[in-house]
Amino acid sequence: MKIAITGKGGVGKTTFAAIISRLYAAEGYRVLAVDADPDANLALALGFPEEVISKIVPIAEMKELIAERTNTPSDSFSKMFKLNPKVDDIPEKYCVRYNDVNLLTMGTVESGGSGCVCPEHVILKRLTSHLVLQNKDVVVMDMEAGIEHLGRGTAQGVNAFIVVVEPGARSLQTYHKIKQLAADIGVSKTYVVSNKIRNQADKDYILKNINEENAFLGFVSYSENVVNSDRAEHSPYSDSQIVEEVQAIKSKLDNLLG
Repeated sequence: MKIAITGKGGVGKTTFAAIISRLYAAEGYRVLAVDADPDANLALALGFPEEVISKIVPIAEMKELIAERTNTPSDSFSKMFKLNPKVDDIPEKYCVRYNDVNLLTMGTVESGGSGCVCPEHVILKRLTSHLVLQNKDVVVMDMEAGIEHLGRGTAQGVNAFIVVVEPGARSLQTYHKIKQLAADIGVSKTYVVSNKIRNQADKDYILKNINEENAFLGFVSYSENVVNSDRAEHSPYSDSQIVEEVQAIKSKLDNLLG
């Protein structure tokens, strides 16, 4: 199964991606968590030790690897390079493992203009497609915030999108846009998880605005423990109530995806 976690910035998608990754791992699945967010902090949410995090090098920054796979010089990329580089061995060679979760950090490409086609971009897009289309068991992709990745089609081939929202109009607007764009790239299953729920009024607001059949997976409560764990640079997995809520969401997702 391959799922992509997305949503507006600040809604808690990385926290959700980390917890559901660990839940699948606890059930014996081989889990590959992919940090595809330019603001990469999935390792921290997964509870990786600082000494491990400090040694993680995003794929986009591996200049020698990119040069080798795209047939370009590493010091100065040429305008001619291979568009279908070999990437199938990258996850096994360059992921890091902790708490039975394998993590691959993609990184991003800093460029001054839009629509850049360069060796780094080619590697990242090819690698994303390989992960989505060929890897077995569970791939959980923590996508960048917003909808730009959908415009580029970098998440084609996933089984489902899970859009994390909070009880607010802008967050829900992002969900409806993501659902539309996901359908454009061939992903028909887009689900919703509502995070940071404080009271019944929050729940009522979400249910009023998400009325598609089987679209809503469940609620995750607002948690001071999760907020404090982030400040202390600890995993949110230690909050048992939040873990139980995500477990219920995961069970419903498993049933829907068969």
